[in-house]
Amino acid sequence: MAKLNQIIAVEKGIKSKSHQDLTAAQQGLQKPVLLSGISRTYQPKDEEGEQLPPESTRVQVQAEDVLRDTATTLTRLFDVTATKDWANCSARADVKVDGRVLLTAVPVSYLLFLEKQLTDLHTFARKLPILDASEFWVQDPSTDAWKTEPVRTVRTRKVPRNHVKAEATENHPAQVEVYYEDVPVGYWTTVKFSGALPARRVNELVGRIEKLQQAVKFAREDANGADVTDEHVGDAVFGYLFGTGQG
Repeated sequence: MAKLNQIIAVEKGIKSKSHQDLTAAQQGLQKPVLLSGISRTYQPKDEEGEQLPPESTRVQVQAEDVLRDTATTLTRLFDVTATKDWANCSARADVKVDGRVLLTAVPVSYLLFLEKQLTDLHTFARKLPILDASEFWVQDPSTDAWKTEPVRTVRTRKVPRNHVKAEATENHPAQVEVYYEDVPVGYWTTVKFSGALPARRVNELVGRIEKLQQAVKFAREDANGADVTDEHVGDAVFGYLFGTGQG
């Protein structure tokens, strides 16, 4: 008895060959010269007339033969595909993670859906925003976000100062240079907030997705290893389509 994964493995080749054979059959039927034949003989008007040999051209393609060959080719494709689809209806497997059954008796079609979705989720998780590692973050229940410890910084203002380079004399005024001095005028207390995630949380999510991806692949392989029963639908289909009796 064949396995489902064996049927899946040969289906593509059978489909490709069926397409090639059908194309070749269509091309052959489009050439009238291959479908046509002739036979003619010559008889002179009297016995002294010129004798000419008979001429004949054989029919090279019989449309009924093409129909028969096409039915044979496509019957194999119809039967293999039916065997696969019928088996897919019953082929199921459990998805197990760390020895625990997460999903029970999952059909192959849904396992394929899960694989595609988990691939997208993996891409999504890898792009999640991560908290700046240069800061120390704690959770803040009041905002449901992450925050840093308060950092106090000084606010300054530039205040002009005079620097007397030379005292005034009877003949010259004083030489004064103006410069600015930063003078503390207050204090900023800063707390940063972020809605990003800690790196460990992102790594945990990515790890879970990858573990489930592996489990789903194992389940699909398990389901595809199920025994299949050969289905024979091609004879019925083409017996009706190409048969010569009443429909």
